[in-house]
Amino acid sequence: METLATAFALGFTAGISPGPLLTVVITSTLERGFGAGVRVAIAPALTDGPIIAIALLVLKDLPTDWLRGITTAGGAFVIWIGIQTVRSARHELRLGDEPGSSMRDLGRGVLVNLLNPHPWLFWLTVGGPLLIAAWRDGILWAAGFLAVFYGLIVGCKIVLAWITARGRRFLTGAWYRRVLAASGTLLIGLGGLLIWQAVRA
Repeated sequence: METLATAFALGFTAGISPGPLLTVVITSTLERGFGAGVRVAIAPALTDGPIIAIALLVLKDLPTDWLRGITTAGGAFVIWIGIQTVRSARHELRLGDEPGSSMRDLGRGVLVNLLNPHPWLFWLTVGGPLLIAAWRDGILWAAGFLAVFYGLIVGCKIVLAWITARGRRFLTGAWYRRVLAASGTLLIGLGGLLIWQAVRA
């Protein structure tokens, strides 16, 4: 029970915490609706398997410069998405008319999550030891830990996408463009913070 409670607390916190992926969830929802936000939100469930395996087996033995390089690349990619979002805010669009595709939304989420150093650091320093401890108690506990953790991460982001989508009806014209521009600016700031963290590391 303690294992599942820990997974619940960690998953809920990660699900609602501000960060590059959550910002992309909100931005995509503003641009193309609830479905776009959902497709971005499920990225951790699709990409964290390799992250967990690599973090546990490889990253702990790599030089610090490699992790610094991952952080820098992730920051640069987040900045690029932010710039694209700010540019799209300059156009007069009806809500939901921003061109895009399902694969584009999903690809955005996957790339942001893979290049974001936070999942790597989490599984290397916190999640990995907890998962190993749960595995020692039995495979069902380990599976339960992962199910609760990712259920909360993805579920919280989907709920936030739904809230954002419901709020879109109150955004028209200039206000919509302002909110979109603010989201893009936040992404640029988050990307810059990731690069700054890499430089300081």
